[in-house]
Amino acid sequence: MLCIDNIQLMKLLMYLGNDLIESVSVDDKDVRIPGYLGKFKRNLKIKYSELIQQTATNPEFLVSDVVANIPVKKEFTGS
Repeated sequence: MLCIDNIQLMKLLMYLGNDLIESVSVDDKDVRIPGYLGKFKRNLKIKYSELIQQTATNPEFLVSDVVANIPVKKEFTGS
């Protein structure tokens, strides 16, 4: 049987000015751990270092909740 569940996802979004550069999925349970988001931010800054130097603006980061209705296959037991 196919069932629709609300699944909580979180994204780390990197912006340069008004432009969204990239979004990365993060584990909502680990967001509170010190340094968890920092790892992603460092990797994004390294990945886009040339672009950051060209624009001469500092990147901004935003963590956003995304609620999605995703079809999930579930097995139901009982009556």
